[in-house]
Amino acid sequence: MVADRALAAGRPARGGPRQVGQVLARGDGDVPWWRVVNAAGSPPAHHLARALEHLRAEGTPLTADGTRVRLRAAVWFPED
Repeated sequence: MVADRALAAGRPARGGPRQVGQVLARGDGDVPWWRVVNAAGSPPAHHLARALEHLRAEGTPLTADGTRVRLRAAVWFPED
């Protein structure tokens, strides 16, 4: 359904949570796991401190309290 809407809007489908889970499950050390956040911009609670360290080092825009990613400011579209 989401892919249909993306294609209808003239954009390619982006993938989703299942695809992300499959990539992370492979255990390839080169995958930037800390960039996986929930819809509120929060990294996984059990890796919060490490994920936030990585995100800060990359210059990722965070909320004022520094605990979540500011998603609208951080979104990236490869074709842009």
